[in-house]
Amino acid sequence: MSDEVKDAGLVAMISSILGGNKRADPAAPPPLAEVPPIVPADPVEPAATSRSESTSESRSDAAKAESAPDAAAAAAEPAEPPAQIATTRDGKRLLPAEAIADLVLGELRKLDNFPSSGVSVTVYGYRHWNAMLTFAPFSTSFQNATRFRQAVPDLVFKLRRFVELEI
Repeated sequence: MSDEVKDAGLVAMISSILGGNKRADPAAPPPLAEVPPIVPADPVEPAATSRSESTSESRSDAAKAESAPDAAAAAAEPAEPPAQIATTRDGKRLLPAEAIADLVLGELRKLDNFPSSGVSVTVYGYRHWNAMLTFAPFSTSFQNATRFRQAVPDLVFKLRRFVELEI
């Protein structure tokens, strides 16, 4: 981040604290996709690999020998059904605030120049839940932060059609 952007951010922060009238130019929020959000799943951890080739070859041979009976047993047993996702009468998903915050953050990460770190999303409310963005110092410029915050109400409006806050 350049010194000019940092200086502009500091000036904006100081003037907002002191009650100055410096505000960002109104910018149109970026367009949002009409696709329903995808609930993030727990990532599956990959199997550990060995460091030396000779041990990895012997381990892979042993693993093949051991996995053959396991594979037959796994094929015979029915797979565990996926966990039921709670829904409302309207068909909306009931999710905790943390999961909704992850959805909002995931949708915002699709926008241009969205910071990879230093952003936190807080979900609050009940029936008409809402979301609030906070940025760490120097994570983005004042203008970009304003643009992202202007995109949040549209994003929340669209997510409310699919997701309800679980209490």
